[in-house]
Order: sequence, then C-alpha cells, then structure tokens
Amino acid sequence: MAMSSAGAEGDPMMDINTTPLIDVMLVLLIMFIITIPIQTHAVKLDLPQDSQNNSPPPIDPVKNKIVVTRAGEILWNGAPVNPIQLRQYLDITTTMTPVPELHLQPEPEARYELVDEVLAVTKRAKVQAMGFVGNEAYANF
Repeated sequence: MAMSSAGAEGDPMMDINTTPLIDVMLVLLIMFIITIPIQTHAVKLDLPQDSQNNSPPPIDPVKNKIVVTRAGEILWNGAPVNPIQLRQYLDITTTMTPVPELHLQPEPEARYELVDEVLAVTKRAKVQAMGFVGNEAYANF
C-alpha cells in the first residue's frame, strides 16, 4: 500500500482511500463464487452397439472349468475369454454363495507362461476352491 504525503504547505489529502472498497469487492466476489451452483455439462454420445449378441458364458453355481489350450486360448466353460474377462468371472464367482469350485485344465502342450498368468489371475481374485483336473494327460510326458 502506497502512501502519499501531504504537500509541504500542509494541504489535506484529497485522494479517496480505495483499500476498504477493494476488500468489500473481494468479499462479494468470493460470496458469489461460493453461491453459484456448479454447472454440470453432459455430452451425449451415440456409441456403437455390439451387434454379435455375445452373451457371457454362464457361470455354473457348482463348478466352472478353465482350459488353457496349446493355441494360447483361455476357455471359460468352453467359451474363449481374455484375462480381463476371466478376472471378472472369477470376481462374480467369489461373491456367490456357496462359492463354486474352479477346475483348471491346461493342455499338455500349453505354454507355461499362459498357465502361470491364469494362476496369477485366480490368485489375485482370491479364489479359494480350486483344483487341477486332467493330470492323467501328463503321464506320458
């Protein structure tokens, strides 16, 4: 804040003090900002719809089977899924009561990395009732 001094002859100051006016203006501005409702903007988009009618494979309430094929596919009850879909199905099964069993059946020639990835997904989903099936296929290896 700058101050101006009176002239040498002692004349009174004729300038108006604007500091209180600025303070009042700032308080009013803050009050207006607070009282104005937040405007929400909605953008409506017409997204393409899935035309193939891919219904998710049913989740069996008793047991579900995951097969890892030699071609690098993950099959959930016979339908191909990716690891993200597999995690979603596993999350659904963990919320069911009673929790259905999960049977994992990797083919003998399936890549170990993919089987390991499937096991990691099941561990992250906290699956508790899981077993390996088809171990007799490994008797000749």
